[in-house]
Amino acid sequence: MTYKVTEEGNISTVFLQGEIDMDVTDKAKEVIMPLVEAKKEVHLNLKDVQYMDSSGISVLIESHQKANELGTKVILKDISKSVLKVIMMAKLEQVLNLG
Repeated sequence: MTYKVTEEGNISTVFLQGEIDMDVTDKAKEVIMPLVEAKKEVHLNLKDVQYMDSSGISVLIESHQKANELGTKVILKDISKSVLKVIMMAKLEQVLNLG
């Protein structure tokens, strides 16, 4: 997994690339959580994520819940087909913010 973060006002966009699985979930959290805790609106661009397993999905859920607690948002953008499939199978399209 590689990533790039861009800032625009109170919005931080995290462009994630590669595979998000158990090996990189801690790294993903280290990138996403501080932005959420700073009460930024976080946009996760998942266009270049080829694969995400349940541990990757749990990072999305945790960051979403933390954002709700803090009164901000995590929005998933440009979701790749493979990731969208996992989100739909887990019935999380109702829970997560898909933008």
